[in-house]
Amino acid sequence: MPDATGAGADGLTVGQVAARLGVTVRALHHWDEIGLARPSLRTAAGYRLYTPADLERLHRIVVYRELGLGLGRIRAVLDDSAADVPAALRAQRARIAERIARLRELDAGLERMIGAHERGPLLTPAQQAEVFGPGWDPEGPALAREKYGDTDQWRQYAERAAGRGPEEWRAVTGAVADFERELAAAMDAGAVPGGPGANRLAARHREVFAAYFPLTREMQVCLGRTYEADPGFAAHYDAIRPGLAGWFRRVIDAEARAHGVDPDTATWR
Repeated sequence: MPDATGAGADGLTVGQVAARLGVTVRALHHWDEIGLARPSLRTAAGYRLYTPADLERLHRIVVYRELGLGLGRIRAVLDDSAADVPAALRAQRARIAERIARLRELDAGLERMIGAHERGPLLTPAQQAEVFGPGWDPEGPALAREKYGDTDQWRQYAERAAGRGPEEWRAVTGAVADFERELAAAMDAGAVPGGPGANRLAARHREVFAAYFPLTREMQVCLGRTYEADPGFAAHYDAIRPGLAGWFRRVIDAEARAHGVDPDTATWR
């Protein structure tokens, strides 16, 4: 007849113990080999049999292992009569608390990343208006995601957006505003597209734009076309200086051409 542990008079086999405890037969063999949990009995054919006392020790091993204790530490807790078991468990509990805190941080980071992929800047409508200005359309990121959400650039943008709060976004918008002032000043000063000063501005534009995602020269040429052709972008640049949108496109095209990119055939890549 089986006793309260479920073991019969001859004990439980390795397969029965593995099923009962939710561990693998391989783990039981390993614990036997290292002397952590050896079965007390063997059949005439040499098969392992575990007694109720063996099963109780295995229960404790499984519990301690689930708590994160290593096998060496488990052996000490079980076999060292001088071991301070509560102290060992408190220490492990402290380590688990640290892991929980880290997992909560990771969970919060994942939540921010999901939000950034779905919504863009993780700012309230009031924060967006304060950071990006009264002309900012809070629906803009959602529309952009609809159009570009399956691109590498949107994913790169979302990864950057996930880590930014209001101050970081202010720094980004400040850098863009500084660049646009440089652009207008260069146009006022008569800088010629293809000249050293204008070429530096094209390179500076890529650097500033990298706050959103890395920009190749070909992609920059495509943006330059958009700045000139899109009514919203053209109005933005021409409000800074009349004709700035077209001049900026010519600056981008000239710098790209000097580096072997044909503006007439450039694609988004």
